[in-house]
Amino acid sequence: MVARIADLAEHHGASPVQPRRPPEELEEALGAVIAQRVRESRLQLGWTVGQLAAHCGMSKGMLSKIENAQASPSLATLARLSEALQVPVTAFFRGLNEEQDVLYVKAGKGLDIEHKWSGAGRRYLSLGIMRAPNNTLEPVLVTLTERSDSFPLYQHAGTELIYMLAGRMEYGYGSSRYLLESGDALQFIGGVPHGPVALVELPIQFLSLKSITPSA
Repeated sequence: MVARIADLAEHHGASPVQPRRPPEELEEALGAVIAQRVRESRLQLGWTVGQLAAHCGMSKGMLSKIENAQASPSLATLARLSEALQVPVTAFFRGLNEEQDVLYVKAGKGLDIEHKWSGAGRRYLSLGIMRAPNNTLEPVLVTLTERSDSFPLYQHAGTELIYMLAGRMEYGYGSSRYLLESGDALQFIGGVPHGPVALVELPIQFLSLKSITPSA
């Protein structure tokens, strides 16, 4: 599993013209970055190691090892940390290969995001996140293949652009609804509750681009 995570991180952070790092060097750098990001996110919430461990359903000792780069978390553990800390999984890789300014992700090779709304018929594929001085862009490819009676409503900082690739759906934004079809685009403020409200024609696939300005 360590190798799989390292391969994903290498894939997200590597420019096509850059030579690949030795696996041992990449795993060491990845472990240090994850440790720092987990600790930073925990401290921002004002939690102790014990409190975060309880929220994640893992032992305090294992979490301590992760925060001290003494253990490499599995993808499932990163997903649990992501949900508990309320940050995207890709946030744990920020800072790896910061000297590079290109993210190159082949079709279908993004990082699956697991959260409480994931499951049968819903796939959220992160296409990587770059750290820019004044802006953070979070691109996610969303694929919906099964109907559902309940839909999540989202709220977040910054703005969001949705670009429909396939299918048809009604998308709610505040009290308004918009019918989105292939080629349609919808751009809005992330602080207003939003999300799909009706899946009209499956399968549905759209690109979500969130633009979040980091706080000072």
